Amino acid sequence: MLIFTALGPFQAWADGAPIDLGGQRQRAVLARLLVAAGRAVPVSTLIDELWPGAPPPQALSTIQGYVSRLRRALEPGRAPREEASVLVSAPPGYALRAAVEQVDAWRFESLVKADGPPAQVWADMDCALGLWRGPALAEFAELSWAATEASRLEELRLIAVERRAEAGLALGRARSLVADLEAHASAYPLREEAWRLLALALYRLGRQGDALAALRRARAVWRDELGLDLSATLTGLEADMLAQRLDDPPPVIHEPVREAGRELRVLVADDQALVRTGVRAMLEGEPGLTPAGEAADGEEAIAAVLETRPDVVLLDIQMPHLDGLAAARRILAAPTPPKVVMMTTFGSDENLYAALRAGVSGFVLKTSAPEQFVAAIRAAAAGDALIDPAVTMRLISAFAGRSDPGSPPALAGLPDDRLDVLKLVARGLSNQQIGRTLSLREEEVGLVVTSLLEHLGLTDRAQLVMAAYESGLVTPGVR
Repeated sequence: MLIFTALGPFQAWADGAPIDLGGQRQRAVLARLLVAAGRAVPVSTLIDELWPGAPPPQALSTIQGYVSRLRRALEPGRAPREEASVLVSAPPGYALRAAVEQVDAWRFESLVKADGPPAQVWADMDCALGLWRGPALAEFAELSWAATEASRLEELRLIAVERRAEAGLALGRARSLVADLEAHASAYPLREEAWRLLALALYRLGRQGDALAALRRARAVWRDELGLDLSATLTGLEADMLAQRLDDPPPVIHEPVREAGRELRVLVADDQALVRTGVRAMLEGEPGLTPAGEAADGEEAIAAVLETRPDVVLLDIQMPHLDGLAAARRILAAPTPPKVVMMTTFGSDENLYAALRAGVSGFVLKTSAPEQFVAAIRAAAAGDALIDPAVTMRLISAFAGRSDPGSPPALAGLPDDRLDVLKLVARGLSNQQIGRTLSLREEEVGLVVTSLLEHLGLTDRAQLVMAAYESGLVTPGVR
C-alpha cells in the first residue's frame, strides 16, 4: 500500500519501505499535487510555481520527465502502455489519486473537521495530532504554495489542540490539561481560544484567582501587541467568573469511544512477567493511556510493534535472545517508528549511550514511581527527549567529546546560526524557548531543527543532543 507523508519530512512509502522520489524539484511536483488534494493542477501552474518568475526554456519537457520518473517509482509493476493509476493525467495537467487514509495531511484534516460527542472528539484530535512529525512541507518552504499550505495546516493543528482541550473539559479532565494549555497560550498569546480554555480549566479546578490572572495576562499582551482590550468573549468570561455565574464543572465521564486505539498506546517489553504486569496495571489506571501489548524479549518486541503499531514502546535494555539495544535499533529503523523509552535498573554506560545514539527518546528507571513512568511516556510521545537526568546526564558527562567512528559528520561546515540553535537544543531548551533566546519565530526554530537532523543524518532530537556533546560543541556543566 502506498502512503504519502507531508506532516514532517516529505516521503512516499510502499508497504513500509521508502520510495526514492528523486531530486528536490521532482519531489516538489509530487508535493504540489498532494497539496491539490486530488484536484488537477495544470502544467502551466506547475511550471510557474516550481520556477517562480524564471522558468527554463525546456520547462514543459522537464515537468513531463519528472512525472514519468515519479510514475515509475510509485508504480514499478505497471506495464509500459498501461495507464497510471496514482499520478494520473488530468488535462490540462496532472492529479494525485489516493484515498484519504493514504495521505497523512488529508487524514489529519478529515479528523480535525470531524464532529461527535466529547469522547470521540478527544480521540479524533489525539489521533490527528499524533500524525505530526515536524513542520509540514518544510523542505519546500521557499516556494509560496508550500508556505501557504504549511500555514493552513499549522492553523488546523492549533484548532486540533483547542478542540481536544474543549472536549477534555467536557469530560472532566481539566487537571491534566492545564499544563498543555498554559504552554499553548504562552506560545500563541493572540489566540482568544487559548486563553479562554486555560482560564476555564483553572476555574474548574477551583483556582479562580489563577483563572482571573490568566485573563489579566491576556489583556496585557493584547494591549501591548494590538492596542486592544480583550474580546467580548473573554471579558464576558471574566465577568462571569467574578460573579461566579459559571456552571459547576462536569463530572468525569467515561464515554465509549469508537476506536480505543486512538488513545496513547503503549507496548511493554520486559523479560520479567512481574514488571510487565505492574506496568500494564499502571497503564490501565491512567486516562489517555492504554496497553498495546506485551513482549518477553527483543524478537517478540519487534514482532509486536509490527502487529500492534503502538505510539510508545517501553523496552527493557537487558533481555534474552535479542537485547533491548538491538531491538531498539531495528524498531527505530522502520519508516514511521514509535517512540522508544528504555527501562533499566542497571546496565553498562556503553549500551545506554549506544541506545541514545540509536534514537531512543530516553530512559526511565524501573524503580521509578508510576507518575514518572506516565510522565516519561507522555514526554516521549510529545517528542521530548532525555527523560531521566539521573541516567542520561551521567552518560553525557562520561562520553562528551568522545571520538566515535559512527558519530555524525563534523559540525564544522554548519553556519553559526545553525550551531547556535544546536547548542540550545543540547541544553534542553524547547523550540519556543530557543525562539525567545535567539529572537526567532518558533516555526523557524522547528525548520532549523529539522534541517540539522537531515544534515547530520539523524532522526531524533536526543541524537542531536548527543552529537553536540560528542563533537565538543557543548561541554557538560558549562553554560
